Amino acid sequence: MTVSRGFAGRRRGGQRTDLPPGQYDEGDGWPVLTAEVAPRLDPQSWSMGVDGLVDTPRTWTWDEMHALPQSDYDGPIHCVTTWSKFGMHWSGVSVDVLLDAAGVKKEAKFVLATSTTGYTTNLPLEHLRGGQAWVAWEADGKPLTREHGGPVRLLVPHLYFWKSAKWVTQLTLLDHDVQGFWERNGYHDLGDPWREQRYQGD
Repeated sequence: MTVSRGFAGRRRGGQRTDLPPGQYDEGDGWPVLTAEVAPRLDPQSWSMGVDGLVDTPRTWTWDEMHALPQSDYDGPIHCVTTWSKFGMHWSGVSVDVLLDAAGVKKEAKFVLATSTTGYTTNLPLEHLRGGQAWVAWEADGKPLTREHGGPVRLLVPHLYFWKSAKWVTQLTLLDHDVQGFWERNGYHDLGDPWREQRYQGD
């Protein structure tokens, strides 16, 4: 595991009223936490796929992804390690666009997101629908850095940030839940910051 300075977090004065319980406002910082060494990826060799319980499995290249209708997210992100970062601006493609293009079968209830490193995380399908999730390549007007998941990461900002898989390359639709990397190691299957779902049993 790689951790940047400030990973453990700290309380600060003037606590915000829009902070989830147990979180603090990181301010201008953005700590880096990874479970593996950050890969060096060439965007031109990267691709994004949607498979599993879909009508037509689809794959997009970097250029094809950028040709899709793009959308933005403006708001906070929340890390399970207790920091939150407010006022962020993200750009990419809504996951809805990808799922609609592939055609989700009615029995699909869950999604397993997979990264180029083999990292995985599981999400209920309903938490990726309705404009709640993106495949993002820009943060605050700049391309995502390698340490923050660049060139592309999943962005699911209403859940703890380990659900926003870095270096994402595949979304697999399933009719049952399959735990990902952190979930198999004791983290919560959903990870709702407002319910403090940090670990199994929370």
